[in-house]
Amino acid sequence: MKAKVNSAALIEAFLDMMSAERGAGANTLAAYRRDLIDFSGAVASLKTTTREDVRRYLESLSDLAASSQARRLSALRQFYGFLYAEEIRTDNPTDAIEAPRLNRPLPKILTREDLAKLIAAASEDDTDEGKRLLCMVEMLYAAGLRVTELVALPLATVKNRDGFLLVRGKGNKERLAPLNPSARAAIRAYLDVRAQFLPKNAKQPDRYLFVSRGVEGHLTRRRCHQLLKALALKAGIDPEKVSPHVLRHAFATHLVEGGADLRSVQTLLGHADIATTQIYTHVAKDHLAKVMQNAHPLGRKRR
Repeated sequence: MKAKVNSAALIEAFLDMMSAERGAGANTLAAYRRDLIDFSGAVASLKTTTREDVRRYLESLSDLAASSQARRLSALRQFYGFLYAEEIRTDNPTDAIEAPRLNRPLPKILTREDLAKLIAAASEDDTDEGKRLLCMVEMLYAAGLRVTELVALPLATVKNRDGFLLVRGKGNKERLAPLNPSARAAIRAYLDVRAQFLPKNAKQPDRYLFVSRGVEGHLTRRRCHQLLKALALKAGIDPEKVSPHVLRHAFATHLVEGGADLRSVQTLLGHADIATTQIYTHVAKDHLAKVMQNAHPLGRKRR
């Protein structure tokens, strides 16, 4: 029992570090907690875990998807890296253990024609709700925002910067996201009617851009998904093809197709690792093949 208590204390110490030093969000911390508690139930003590213990545990997860197994191993690596750094352990039992290979699926994307249809369908609705939805679509596509970033945007981000958003992304990392003229126009039109969505007797009317009368005080991720699905139907597009994240993918893919370099796209998306951004070279492979054919000396037809 004492070992289990010690294990629980070690897990909490690790989570405190991830929150304070690395800015891990609530969802990330909850996932780490679940994974580490599950692992601690499979071993005698987190302090005395061996490499073989880790291997046996991963083998017991064979029914899970490879991505879930990889996430569990990632949590263990970071946890034992923390124990090693704190000199609680003299080794890291996850060293030399390979993660299962992942066949990463290519992201769903929308064509430029699909995006034009979505924006046109939103533009047809001149109601307050229509202006809000058009603003959301324009911002998702123009700045490549994550849905969590969009719904929690402070109002000040669109009032204090000319043509740019200051976005707080994963790990509380900040980045600047430029907005095109149509997105800025959609924001101005929405700001004219934003007061209609304020809760009665709102104490902080200037806190969020997309305010709501709900408990969170801003539009929820779920509601954002619902609104985009309904808009897709109106635009004659399969709703299964449309989501906030798909608009983010479209933003990145269309940038690559337009000739943007991966480092710039990485910065605009807020990716910590450029390897995450490289997937868009596969999505835009047809375009890149044409670039190669037209630009490379050996790709040109000989006359």
